[in-house]
Amino acid sequence: MAETTKTRGNRPPKGFRSAERGWPELHRIPHPPRRLPLLGDVLGIDRHRPLQDSLRHARELGPIFRRRVFGNEFVLVWGARLVADLADETRFAKHVGLGVANLRPVAGDGLFTAYNHEPNWQLAHDVLAPGFSREAMEGYHGMMLSVAGRLTDHWDRRLAAGHTVDVPGDMTRLTLETIARTGFGHDFGSFERDRPHPFVTAMVGTLGYAQRLNTVPVPLAPLLLRGATRRNAADMACLNRTVDELVAARRRSGPGEGDLLDRMLATAHPVTGERLSAQNVRKQVITFLVAGHETTSGALSFALYYLARHPEIAARARAEVDRVWGDTPHPRYDQVARLRYVRRVLDESLRLWPTAPAFAREAREDTVLAGEHPMRRGAWALVLTPMLHRAPEVWGPDPERFDPDRFTPAAVRARPPHTFKPFGTGARACIGRQFALHEATLVLGLLLRRYELHADPGYRLTVTERLTLMPEGLRLRLERRHRPPGGTPQTVPLGQDEPATARRQHPAEPRSASRCPVRGAGD
Repeated sequence: MAETTKTRGNRPPKGFRSAERGWPELHRIPHPPRRLPLLGDVLGIDRHRPLQDSLRHARELGPIFRRRVFGNEFVLVWGARLVADLADETRFAKHVGLGVANLRPVAGDGLFTAYNHEPNWQLAHDVLAPGFSREAMEGYHGMMLSVAGRLTDHWDRRLAAGHTVDVPGDMTRLTLETIARTGFGHDFGSFERDRPHPFVTAMVGTLGYAQRLNTVPVPLAPLLLRGATRRNAADMACLNRTVDELVAARRRSGPGEGDLLDRMLATAHPVTGERLSAQNVRKQVITFLVAGHETTSGALSFALYYLARHPEIAARARAEVDRVWGDTPHPRYDQVARLRYVRRVLDESLRLWPTAPAFAREAREDTVLAGEHPMRRGAWALVLTPMLHRAPEVWGPDPERFDPDRFTPAAVRARPPHTFKPFGTGARACIGRQFALHEATLVLGLLLRRYELHADPGYRLTVTERLTLMPEGLRLRLERRHRPPGGTPQTVPLGQDEPATARRQHPAEPRSASRCPVRGAGD
């Protein structure tokens, strides 16, 4: 059942939305020990890593449990049978709450943060969905290759200087430039900067602030987060200013090549004839720039971490790239989908660390979850995706082991539905998931073909949380591979390859001399 403008519920909450009235038998659901009056379950809570803190409680308390924070109770779910029931679109819908609702001041009624009753969700979805069709994706492919060439140029320079590479930082540069180029015809110049673009800094700030709001009592937030609130206002102003200038530049220059921004500005709904308002266009552009690069950069970073830690898996993936792509310098769009093992590496990385690590579902009407837990209309639960992806009854007794063969066609068919949910579920699952998967598979193939990846033996995976997940402090050492004409690929010593400054461009994607039109973006 599509979430149309008639979908009820999901009204703007004030802080946390208590679960007590929505779950008549809440006492049957376990909670952490040592609960305190007023404060709830805050003893020992990790304010900087609340998701991973909830994973720890999930292992102790089971497939459904509850937590209370400053008088507000909410229910968390990860059991496969329970999540499958929550995926029933006839009885449950997306719930916008917790950190997602805290992003409303900057993202408003954009696709990710819109409440179900807001009409702009359906309008924007119907207008923008053709921008992710196969035809549109083929059109983006050349630009993806061009941006990936800027990444490998950057990595070649780092390698030639004997330096390691900053994986999360460089994946963020890559994915920001990709969504900016393909969606909005814009160049942030990320690889020409010594520091992250101000848009990225502001984005990280707003995501972090949205998460921090969940860790303090709502009435005390203005006092306890006074400085952070001021910084967040400045971050939101930066995001708005950047996007407003981007849109203004397009209005001055006229239509582009039918990208997402063209659709936002000029396309009417095919049935109603409605168009997106200028205010909503701003919200949608911010949504796509943030969501369109933040989660994909995390997925690529985790995949590169696991490839570097498992050289036998990297070798198998690299052999597939060599076999499927051969000597062609610019793989075609259709050749990316043929990297089936590389895609399994990506899926297994998303299983262990889905970079959008939770999604919330609310009851459309009074119902009973999985035949056990009564829920009144409007009651909601938060699905802990990393725990769903570790459910032993689905993934076996060793769910922490990295094994891409969990995603062979036979293994996928053998699993129950709704057990792998890195992009959410239902009508409001991520609209850009195929875009993200194509981009990430393409980039992994290009990097595997070009480099041997070496992990620091002393590095231990640390996951940072800012609503999304990212490996913290991950750096890799590179070794350049060389493919003799008609021969077997080899690694070559540093300094014996072609100049690192040689730019590899897709034939259909000439090098652009345009600069970022956003005034003050580099200040």
